Amino acid sequence: FAYGSMIMMSVIEEKTSRIVEIMISSVKPFQLMMGKILGTSLAGLTQFLVWTILIVMFSYLMTAIFGIETSTQNSELLLSSSGNMSMNTEALDAISAFISLPLTNIIVAFLIYFIGGYLLYASLFAAIGAAVDNQTDAQQFVMPLTIILILALYAGMLTVPEDPNGTVSILLSHIPFTSPVVMLMRIPYGVPIYEQIISIIILYLTFTLCIWFAAKIYRVGILMYGKKPSYKELIKWLKY
Repeated sequence: FAYGSMIMMSVIEEKTSRIVEIMISSVKPFQLMMGKILGTSLAGLTQFLVWTILIVMFSYLMTAIFGIETSTQNSELLLSSSGNMSMNTEALDAISAFISLPLTNIIVAFLIYFIGGYLLYASLFAAIGAAVDNQTDAQQFVMPLTIILILALYAGMLTVPEDPNGTVSILLSHIPFTSPVVMLMRIPYGVPIYEQIISIIILYLTFTLCIWFAAKIYRVGILMYGKKPSYKELIKWLKY
């Protein structure tokens, strides 16, 4: 959501300053939109790559310093004490629980869902930025996306821990607009690989469709000034 908003603000700024009129004389509107989306996604992935490295280092240090090891055969934690070192039971349980998580699955799924979810929302934010002239008008179109993400966070934090395999959790983990949040919160509780694959396929198919819609709106709206379009007008732009 944050990186998508950056794209929207960039498009609005270029549109209001009229610099976009010069830019599209050299590149096609679709190329300009995809350049913004892919460029910002690489910046976001770089940031998350740093976080991933830190998490792996933390996991390794906890294993090496505190003598916590994981068994790949029975998935049970073998805890050993070293020297005169004493640890608080709650802290030890927290570290043990962290190391027992399916970290490989979580990291791989995170990268796949981050890219898919980001591209999905970024394409919509780019279309919104092209359709309006200022940030105030953009709120009309951003609000539905905000509500969807709030719903995903609400379900992920409250519903998934209570019933990770319930109907609501499973449904929202397959809906492309909420799956990048809900599915990642379900994975630590154990989600079959085939469910993850189905969810990812739906997510990327939806992204492909949204890119097509966004490109239609972007191509028309990038040179439209002075009027806030309605949803009815946006539908008309899709036919151009």
